[in-house]
Amino acid sequence: MVSEIMNNVKNKNIQKILIANRGEIACRVIRTAQQMGIQCVAVYSDADQNSQHVKLADEAWYIGNSPASESYLRADKILQVAKQSNSDAVHPGYGFLSENAGFAKACSDNNIIFIGPPTGAIEAMGSKSEAKNIMTLANVPLVEGYHGDSQEETLLNQEADKIGYPVLIKATAGGGGKGMRVVETSEEFLLSLQSCKREALSSFGDDKVLIEKYLTKPRHVEIQVFADNFGNAVHLFERDCSIQRRHQKVIEEAPAPGLSEDTRNAMGQVAIQAAKAINYSGAGTVEFLYDEDGSFYFMEMNTRLQVEHPVTEKITGLDLVEWQIIVANNQPLPLKQDQLSFNGHAFEARIYAEDPNNDFLPVTGKIDYLGLPKLNSNVRVDSGVVTGDSVSVFYDPMIAKLIVWDKDRNSALARLRGALSEFHVAGLTTNIEFLHELASHDSFMNADLDTHFLDKHGEELCNLTNDVSDSIIASVALTVMLEQSSQSLEQALDNHSSPWLDSTGWRLNEDNHHIIEIIHNEQLITVIAHFREQGFVFEISGKDYLVKGDLSDNQHDLSLDIDGQKSRVIISKKDNDIVVFKNSMSWSFQIKDNKKSVVEQEESSNLTAPMPGTVIEVMIEVGQEIEKGQPIVIMEAMKMEHTIKAHKSLVITDVLYAVGDLVEDGAELVAFEEL
Repeated sequence: MVSEIMNNVKNKNIQKILIANRGEIACRVIRTAQQMGIQCVAVYSDADQNSQHVKLADEAWYIGNSPASESYLRADKILQVAKQSNSDAVHPGYGFLSENAGFAKACSDNNIIFIGPPTGAIEAMGSKSEAKNIMTLANVPLVEGYHGDSQEETLLNQEADKIGYPVLIKATAGGGGKGMRVVETSEEFLLSLQSCKREALSSFGDDKVLIEKYLTKPRHVEIQVFADNFGNAVHLFERDCSIQRRHQKVIEEAPAPGLSEDTRNAMGQVAIQAAKAINYSGAGTVEFLYDEDGSFYFMEMNTRLQVEHPVTEKITGLDLVEWQIIVANNQPLPLKQDQLSFNGHAFEARIYAEDPNNDFLPVTGKIDYLGLPKLNSNVRVDSGVVTGDSVSVFYDPMIAKLIVWDKDRNSALARLRGALSEFHVAGLTTNIEFLHELASHDSFMNADLDTHFLDKHGEELCNLTNDVSDSIIASVALTVMLEQSSQSLEQALDNHSSPWLDSTGWRLNEDNHHIIEIIHNEQLITVIAHFREQGFVFEISGKDYLVKGDLSDNQHDLSLDIDGQKSRVIISKKDNDIVVFKNSMSWSFQIKDNKKSVVEQEESSNLTAPMPGTVIEVMIEVGQEIEKGQPIVIMEAMKMEHTIKAHKSLVITDVLYAVGDLVEDGAELVAFEEL
């Protein structure tokens, strides 16, 4: 019966696709599908009712509350919408249900095309341990490890001891860095195992793990494969994804630098071999660890489109979503292996709402301003947000993917730095400055890459401090004065006779001036603005500067002339908050409003939540004495575990939250007294 349904599905021509995802990937799929003349159906939760993917789609259907478990992970609701909307196919994007074999089967059972691999292939690769067994039979090289069924803690500890430390504990159903821990010693193993299992269960509903030898200087190189329903399979070359934090990719590039043609062909053939071993169909990625000696080892296969697929598109000139739809329409692959080639070099940088200075913890909030670099054949941005949208606690904090291409690696890298300098986000903290610093680092520019890159260089790339110059302060003061002049002019047009609307700062028997008080990093900066016929003289830090300039019609592009030196900055202003962007750097200011009282918030002396999240374990009790560095509470936020540790020796006087409680950013978790 199932095969009969599958035949009917394969013979159906796709005219309408439901995208079972959100954000930038949903927007990405919608654009290609609509260009192919295919109607698109979006689904959305409470948090996403005004999202861009909802607005781009031909129609959009509500599927539930904001938590993904009540909306985007509800296969039953999504299938119901697919049937009610008369969708021919479902595109799962990546994440959520994209590698859920049960969902893929349910689509087929309901005569709906699943734009992805067959159920059997998802099942085969869905378990990392089962995937290793299949690859062993297919003679695909593997890293030494334990992939057995037993999950008994003592046995797993013994297997790790046998392999030799360091080892990597990895959730068998995992991906995206979730449910992974590097363990350096046998004494650390059990605590890391338990944490890994909790995170895996929360993210994937399965806490089974495997253990592998942890290579000390590997590169993460993956091969893009494609197969159709007629036995044809090709590879679309490789990507290097070695730059990672918490096993999540930060910058990806294609092709992998320094890879010989022989190694490229060998990895490509092994990837095709792996795909054929599970009767694969559609887009997939075979991921390898590439060691210093040129050897490579199968790591896992992702049975879906990858976040970083645009770099492959840029070097091959192909649309991978279009290829997915072609294969799902039961048509052969458009090209054979000998017809495929690549040109130039491409990078993708993931723009996240996160704080590199605070262990890359995700940040939530409203995007007050989103300014993109100029888009052309060399620069592409895939995003699901615009100015005014919010980054929610419920989903991944990615704002956009910045993709650049040029004729070679050095040229593409220059493009990346230039585009990052023109990518501006105000309203929340992002990793843009960190990415620019990374793209400017000597080791990265020299392609000295491995998966421990940020472990070695992270300290010099993070904790960046941008000293504020007088010229930046002058740009803030000029913005304030131009805005006041504009408001006075508008009011004067409405009331021609009022002398109180004069905006020149005129004073009887006194130099015309205006005092501007600016707060930056909790420091008060005073600027005295003296009015002049064609501009202002600003007194800043005891120095005088003649300043002229104009703010563009969009109110963001500020041209400056300071003592004859001309420059340009980007301004974002919301109420009394101003952010100034110049090159890759930004500075945040607050204009002190003397009409309002300023309430100073005393810094809490208690341990606080570093971000919104859910308490999943409380490891202390009232009256307990705690040593510095001892775990206090474990929180989960954005599918990641975060352990809150004591910053000094103390005794607990109160526990303010219990397991399962939702905690706001900055909330006190426990009260204590110092020992």
